[in-house]
Amino acid sequence: MDILYLMILCSVSLAVIFLIIFIINARNGQFEDDESPAVRILLDSEIIKEDSKVSKEPESTEILKKRTEEKSD
Repeated sequence: MDILYLMILCSVSLAVIFLIIFIINARNGQFEDDESPAVRILLDSEIIKEDSKVSKEPESTEILKKRTEEKSD
């Protein structure tokens, strides 16, 4: 019977720890993603394909230029 109390105490403690971690991450903005990463990847690849057809620069420089333009706006 003592082991049952120990297991209940451990599981409740673990649940409280996970709850605290979740609350900290929620306050720091971890879960404020409006657009899922999978959709962002698809949108970025379409932009790169369009840009790479127009110019002959390496894709990495095109990505950097596009990101700096978006940040400056």
